[in-house]
Amino acid sequence: MSAFLFSKKLIESSYNKYLTILHFIDRRNTLTKNETSYEKRFSPPTVRQAHGDVCFSGEFHVTNENKFKHMKKSILFPLLALVLIVVLLIVAKKQGWIGSEFRHKVTVEKVELRTITETITANGKIKPEVEVKVSSDVSGEILDLRVKEGDEVIKGQMLAKIQPDIYERNLEKMEASLRSAEANLSQSMAQFKQKELAYNRNKQLWNEKTISESEYEQVLAEYNVAKAGVESSEASLRNARAALNEAKDNLTKTTIYAPMDGTVSRLNVEKGERVVGTGQFEGTEMMTIANLNNMEVVVDVNENDIIRVNYNDTALIEVDAYLKTKFKGIVTQIANSAKLEGASTDQITNFEVKVFILPESYQDLLNSENNTSYPFRPGMSATVDIQTNTVQGVFTVPIQSVAMRKDTLDAKSKDAETLDEKVEVVFVVSDGTIEQRKVTSGIQDAKYIEVISGLSEEEEVVSGPYSAISKKLKDKDLVEISDELFSEKEKK
Repeated sequence: MSAFLFSKKLIESSYNKYLTILHFIDRRNTLTKNETSYEKRFSPPTVRQAHGDVCFSGEFHVTNENKFKHMKKSILFPLLALVLIVVLLIVAKKQGWIGSEFRHKVTVEKVELRTITETITANGKIKPEVEVKVSSDVSGEILDLRVKEGDEVIKGQMLAKIQPDIYERNLEKMEASLRSAEANLSQSMAQFKQKELAYNRNKQLWNEKTISESEYEQVLAEYNVAKAGVESSEASLRNARAALNEAKDNLTKTTIYAPMDGTVSRLNVEKGERVVGTGQFEGTEMMTIANLNNMEVVVDVNENDIIRVNYNDTALIEVDAYLKTKFKGIVTQIANSAKLEGASTDQITNFEVKVFILPESYQDLLNSENNTSYPFRPGMSATVDIQTNTVQGVFTVPIQSVAMRKDTLDAKSKDAETLDEKVEVVFVVSDGTIEQRKVTSGIQDAKYIEVISGLSEEEEVVSGPYSAISKKLKDKDLVEISDELFSEKEKK
């Protein structure tokens, strides 16, 4: 309305100027007919005509020719201004700037009952559920390598053989040590028998007071020494037998066997290379055997979402190698300890979650002639949507319909500290007017959010544009419902 009043005053001013111009034109025509000069005095200051120029002196005299030029300029500019004002008024009328109240153009959507499934999205890699890293227990050169990457193996199958020469010689050495220990034991036992017999005779003589006590004590000491020698020989024999068993075991370990049924998913060595046994330092990882029939996705879930993930939660898995195909899975493991990533100033805290891929969800890939019996390979990238909660038959609205706004409805009853607090609101449309209404939201999916309280079924809420919902709209504003908010030019 203020724009209209301004335009009205502008038109009235232009019209008054126009009447003044007509008055001057009429007087000019009268002077021309009488062939008289036109003279008008203004005071102060005044201007007079001297030698065709205008100069200030206290009053001026304007000739007919100069007056005509002056009148042409005075007429042209007001007329142009008048035309421009008329055009602006026409445009303003069509746009609704004047003559009608301003209305926001919005889209609306009805409150409906829906089923909402809350999901948590995480990215990760596909790995076998069970995989074993095979290393050699002994060091040496690989003499024989009987598998290559991708081969199927069964438990107990020979995989590789390490050069056994050193361990064979060590076995012979331990066998000789065992025989020496056995001989020493036999010698010790023979000496013990001799000393035992001498001890028994001298003990009887000592009891009969035939020999002196010093002689008896010497015989007793020799007996005890012989007895300890037998015990030492027996311990040496046990030690020799243990060393022999260790030598046999080391010789056996030069031949490496498959610990489980599976597939050689990774081979890190070649024939002729030297490996370090696990008995020394970390050891050399020779190969990895995995059960590719059971695969899982290992993902990192943010600390803000991990509290909503539970065991046996259903998950939808999308593998980059099979776009537009969803596989089903379940959560089988949730880490208790966090993984810290990034620098100390910008750390990200995640928890590792394992999701098992259900074999029935990819049976069509197993039956396909274009695929092998194992559609998933270790290291493939995947995206997992873990379904943490599902509610059925609840009131829902589009996610963008709910905004965090200041609670201006009860502003008078609030103090300064709570006035800036934001609440969840929606804008309900009724007869071209909107009502700002506080709501309580629940879970949400990709498109809709649950409204626990504040709305009724079939009510219409503003669903766009979000810039208007989040900032511009206010309670009791007028709106115009539109199916398309943008013109074709704006869309392009």
